[in-house]
Amino acid sequence: MTKSGDLLQHIASGLPLDTPPWREAFGESRLPQAAVLVALTAEAEPRVLLGRRARHLPQHPGEIAFAGGKREACDASPWATALREAEEEVGLPVALPRALGELQPMITRTGFEVYPCVAGVPADWQWIVDRDEFDSVFLPPLSTFADKAVFRLEEMSYGSKKRMVPHYQVGSDNVWGVTAAILALVANVAYDAGLELQRDWKVEP
Repeated sequence: MTKSGDLLQHIASGLPLDTPPWREAFGESRLPQAAVLVALTAEAEPRVLLGRRARHLPQHPGEIAFAGGKREACDASPWATALREAEEEVGLPVALPRALGELQPMITRTGFEVYPCVAGVPADWQWIVDRDEFDSVFLPPLSTFADKAVFRLEEMSYGSKKRMVPHYQVGSDNVWGVTAAILALVANVAYDAGLELQRDWKVEP
């Protein structure tokens, strides 16, 4: 793949793009719901937007995450949630991303049902970081997450249960949990990476 957009088109061809509404009325879902924007730059070697969550946040402080957050009453769909949150957190206008496709919703260890929305964004966009949400953002090459040398599964305990949890070691950053799982799934579509998660993320851990 050498032309800008070729790989994004390949990703789009491997994912459904239904932009469905939320299945339940607001407040009626069994689990709290959220959506994240997997923003990939439109260039020959796409990069992926990740942020370091602000240290003062009560949940997941300092962890690496996508732009995104909880569903609000005004959000008609997971895409609406992901795009609204991305505009709030990194200054990305809601009309700018080009929808490529969706992954199946994934249930986190904290009990959220997260909907990953994969989109293409301009490579030269100047991010405006909300410091209340992220300490910083960075854009590693998507191909990094197809590299089995930086991917590993670790056994972690959830009460009496044990689960294999994906991790990526990217420089000094440890990217793990649902963020790592989403990156592995996108890398599998983009590069046929063959990364095995050894867990059904559609069920609770």
